Amino acid sequence: MSTSTNKSGGWRTNKWIRAAIPALLLHCSIGTVYCWSIFSQEIADYIGFSKGATEWAFSFAIFFLGMSAAFLGNVVEKDIHRSSLIAAICFSVGMLGTGFFIFLGGKNPGSIVSLLGIYLCYGLIMGIGLGTGYLSPVKTLMLWFSDQKGLATGLAVAGFGAAKAIASPIMTSMLANLGEGGIYKMFWILGCVYFVMMFVGHLLLKKPEGWHEPQSKSEKQSIMSVLKTRKLTNYIGIWLMFYLNITCGLALISQEKMIVKCIGLGGMAALISTVSAVFNAGGRLGFSAAADKMKDRNTVYKMIFIISIVLTGAVILTGGIVNAVGNPIIVALVVALIMMVNAGYGGGFSNVPTLLSDHYGMGSISTIHGITLSAWAFAGLTGNQMAAWIVKNFGQEVEIMVDGHAYMVNPVGYQTVLYVTLALYIVSLLVSMFLVQPSEAGEKCDGH
Repeated sequence: MSTSTNKSGGWRTNKWIRAAIPALLLHCSIGTVYCWSIFSQEIADYIGFSKGATEWAFSFAIFFLGMSAAFLGNVVEKDIHRSSLIAAICFSVGMLGTGFFIFLGGKNPGSIVSLLGIYLCYGLIMGIGLGTGYLSPVKTLMLWFSDQKGLATGLAVAGFGAAKAIASPIMTSMLANLGEGGIYKMFWILGCVYFVMMFVGHLLLKKPEGWHEPQSKSEKQSIMSVLKTRKLTNYIGIWLMFYLNITCGLALISQEKMIVKCIGLGGMAALISTVSAVFNAGGRLGFSAAADKMKDRNTVYKMIFIISIVLTGAVILTGGIVNAVGNPIIVALVVALIMMVNAGYGGGFSNVPTLLSDHYGMGSISTIHGITLSAWAFAGLTGNQMAAWIVKNFGQEVEIMVDGHAYMVNPVGYQTVLYVTLALYIVSLLVSMFLVQPSEAGEKCDGH
């Protein structure tokens, strides 16, 4: 089987048109879920609730992303066209519905119906679109780019990471120029735009000719049977290090904006946010492409954890977040940590499907990958909330002046978050070293 064109040639058998482009269209749309911080305060103000109350919409979105991927992985396995259509419909309906309930909340500030409606639309409905949309192109990419699976999945998942960098300035401009009610108008406009993008991706997405999905009971294996082809602790290890990496990433990324202000770079917060998003996307592509050249893809995770431990430890030892103002070396160290955590967070995502395929083969990869994404669901509920609890209960807010602007920050609280993430990174490294076995990529049944 050719992975690019058959004898007749043409766009119908081109791996870029049938796999890479549709993957980017899907992931660049659903990845905008990470733009939540751009408009969360505007939503809270418009509907008359606290920012803390509205924050749960994002947590629910990530939770249902992971859980829908876990429970609908078999749907993706059987029919990527059905799953990609479900993704396009659910994601766009969720966007439009969120806009409607924001509109309703503006008419009746403080209405619990508007808040619950946002939870339902941005959390549950969009979450289902996120989970199915995230999974749908992954196996297809690995089939078309069988010799460069890491590069291919990294490219698509980089689209998910880059979506924030692309959409943030667009959303900021829309909020500034759409006038009264710009927040709900933005959701309505983008809901339509993303539906078109995702529907085109749905139409283009296709597995390569000649790929044979197991049909008979004798060909199919239960997921547990597949996982038991290796020690079960091997899969538990993969799940745990994935979960811990996301938890650490979300803990720091959720406080990133305030940490930047705390170290005296408040005026550059928007720029640093954009650069960190680029590192997030670059980590997804760079780490996964590098893993293609490694005998064992788990080596990438060891690299991510070791670098994260070293940088986190250095910021802790120097009291970086507390002592950074006026010290360019410590400021650079804190910024380096932010960029590395973003890169490692992204790299952890892009390497999971290829690591799983190396260990368990391609036959049920969408289902296994979906179950593994449940780690994302639980990390979405624990990472942000853990960091917020630490910042609330350790240290106290102080006012700092940066470039003539006053900011209320909690340096001790942010620094304390690092003690927890350091411990979790160390646990992750130990899991990677002692629970996850070396992969034997060539020994698995492919499903051909």
